[in-house]
Amino acid sequence: MKFFVDTADLEEIREAADMGILDGVTTNPSLMAKQGISGKQNILDHYKRICEITDGDVSAEVISTDFDGMMEEAMVLKDIAPNIVIKIPMIRDGVKALSALSGKGIKTNCTLIFSAGQAILAAKAGATYLSPFMGRIDDISWDSDLLLEEIAEIYEIQEMDTEILAASIRSPLHIVKAARLGAHVVTCPLKAILGLLNHPLTDIGLEKFLADHRKANS
Repeated sequence: MKFFVDTADLEEIREAADMGILDGVTTNPSLMAKQGISGKQNILDHYKRICEITDGDVSAEVISTDFDGMMEEAMVLKDIAPNIVIKIPMIRDGVKALSALSGKGIKTNCTLIFSAGQAILAAKAGATYLSPFMGRIDDISWDSDLLLEEIAEIYEIQEMDTEILAASIRSPLHIVKAARLGAHVVTCPLKAILGLLNHPLTDIGLEKFLADHRKANS
């Protein structure tokens, strides 16, 4: 399974790259705003800086909700770097844009997925990635596990090439569940990935090893 970092923070991206676990990046206008990035050219420049850190896919989100607007934005975004992926919302004109961009050989990430039906449409339109939002689904007391399992089963039966990119990851447990249920990619804050390191028995074991080492060398 691939790890994408969901952020606009260049230091977080560099840290993930230095650890050797970075496969790509996703970001959005809200994450850009958290880093104080605003204005069209500044946002484009920031995407470019992200692409200079990683050769992995970097999802760049369109703002328009109409077909012509999405296509116009996509043509600008794709020229930033070869590894840019166009993030498109799951709406009627979004499906149309997914199909048009796929026909041009441009990678896409269909975002805001909350049902298996939407996942089928996105794959049919040729989306490279599909982003079901695990955390937001769980927030309204639906079961994101069932949705991921259903999408993975449908994609396998129908031999669909779209990769499942589990998004809205809130915890290390979400990452483990996504891996178990067949997601090809998870995108999450670096904090959630680093949370996979933690286990009390590891801490206890390490302390015992160090204590024994101190005794043996005192």
